Amino acid sequence: MLSPSLEDYLEELYRLSLTNEIVRVTDISQKLGVSLPSVSKALGKLKADQYIHYQPYGVISLTDSGKKMGSFLVERNRLLQEFLTLICADCDSDAEAEAMEHYLSQGTIHSIQLVVKFMKNHPECYQLFLEYVAKNQAVE
Repeated sequence: MLSPSLEDYLEELYRLSLTNEIVRVTDISQKLGVSLPSVSKALGKLKADQYIHYQPYGVISLTDSGKKMGSFLVERNRLLQEFLTLICADCDSDAEAEAMEHYLSQGTIHSIQLVVKFMKNHPECYQLFLEYVAKNQAVE
């Protein structure tokens, strides 16, 4: 089980690997706004957990399990952002999803996924929900 901090590193590493052929410590450091030693320490832990291949001062690459976990982390974040938008949450959905994602159980994530799918597959229900939200926001 990865700590929330290591999840953030792996998630960002996965995102960077989708658009960059080569990912380096400096790329992660700049993207997350953390120091180079912090990134190196996290990468050492991810390497020990067999999520990445990494040699200091070298290129970082994801193992198959790193790709699988990275994909899951990115999808989880996307799902939570979509859910927050769906329920008309008045917040910064990026920041809110980031705050939520590390602390929700797999069961809760699955339930959120079902709600999102249900609303997409039943636009008439979603429209009723939107009307309900609008009516209740006007009252407050």
